[in-house]
Amino acid sequence: MTENGYAMPAEIITRIATTADSDAIATIYNQGIEDRTATFETTFRTGDGIRGWFDYSLPIVVAELGGNIVAFAGTFPYSSRKCYSGIVEFSVYVKREMRGKGAGKAVMKLLIEECRASGIWKLVSRVFIENESSRSLLRSLGFREVGIYEKHGKLDGKWKDTVIVEYLIRENLV
Repeated sequence: MTENGYAMPAEIITRIATTADSDAIATIYNQGIEDRTATFETTFRTGDGIRGWFDYSLPIVVAELGGNIVAFAGTFPYSSRKCYSGIVEFSVYVKREMRGKGAGKAVMKLLIEECRASGIWKLVSRVFIENESSRSLLRSLGFREVGIYEKHGKLDGKWKDTVIVEYLIRENLV
C-alpha cells in the first residue's frame, strides 16, 4: 500500500524456471497453440510433457506477476553436432492478458543473460511473418532478421512462411 492508501501495482519478477512451473508453462504454451499465431504445433501440452524440457539442462526462465507465471522463454538444442554446441533454439510465450505489457521483454532479457552465463553464443528461432508483436520485441532486444523460410510448414492446412531470427552473444564468441 502507498501512503495514500492505494494498492501498489505488482511488478513483473523474472527467475529461472523449475519443473514445478511446468503446469503453468503448459497453460501459456497451449494459449499460443490455440491462437495459431506463434507455433506450428497443434497438440496441447501437459505439465508432464513440459517437464521433459528440463532434461536438456538449457536455460528456461519465467516471469511472475503477483505470484502467477505470466510468461516464459526457453532454449532447446539446435543440433546434435558438436560444432553447433553453443547455438540454441529459443521460444518465448506470454499469457494472453499480459501481452504487450513487458513480460515478454523481461523473460527474454533474463534468457539472454542465462545463455551468456552458460557459454551459449547464439540464439536462433523462426517467427511467423505476420507475428509483428514478436518480431518487434525481438528487434528491440537486438535480434537480427536473417531471412525468410518460404512455406516452412503447414498450419491448419495452409502453408506459412517464417522469419529466421538470431542473436549473437558477442562476449562468448572470443
